[in-house]
Amino acid sequence: MKRNLIIPTLLIFCVFSTYAQDIVLPKPIRTGGMTLMDALNKRETIREFSTADIDNQMISNLLWAAWGYNRDDKRTAPSAMNYQELELYVILKKGAYLYDARNNVLKQVSNQDLRKETGSQSFVATAPINIIFVSDQTKNGGSSAMNSGYISQNIYLFCASEELATVARGSFDAKILSKVLNLKPTQVPVLAQTIGKKKSEN
Repeated sequence: MKRNLIIPTLLIFCVFSTYAQDIVLPKPIRTGGMTLMDALNKRETIREFSTADIDNQMISNLLWAAWGYNRDDKRTAPSAMNYQELELYVILKKGAYLYDARNNVLKQVSNQDLRKETGSQSFVATAPINIIFVSDQTKNGGSSAMNSGYISQNIYLFCASEELATVARGSFDAKILSKVLNLKPTQVPVLAQTIGKKKSEN
């Protein structure tokens, strides 16, 4: 009888372990911050980053500001014809994740540190966050470059408000990213953006 109980218990453990690697983010804080004009005044590109980690609350706030839902089916950045064809892959030291904006969850796609694979610049390997903007071509990706710009600017303004450093980047190998993130042939990386604390805070 005990032996019969072992197999179901192991199955439950394996299923739990599979999903336990996802990160359930805290609810984003959607109020406060700088005024828009102050954030625009402080918006800048910074290419030097502290190696210090960013906590999950800040990650949640950042991702919601970038590409979260602020209405039932509409988001914080526009997309042509509301196709919402862009997905954000979040690359952290502890793994790579797909941002599930509807459920505010980071779904793990790799448990490896893939930061060095996200670009040719040396800082990408040590900065705490690299975000890869991926276009799902099955949803009509003809406006993905433009739509990525909207999301990127949201990140810039959020970082200005929170005194974080960020830089949007086009220097990456799309083939390498497609392989390590296990993307489908219809998924195309279109932009990368690095985020972290300013280097002086290291």
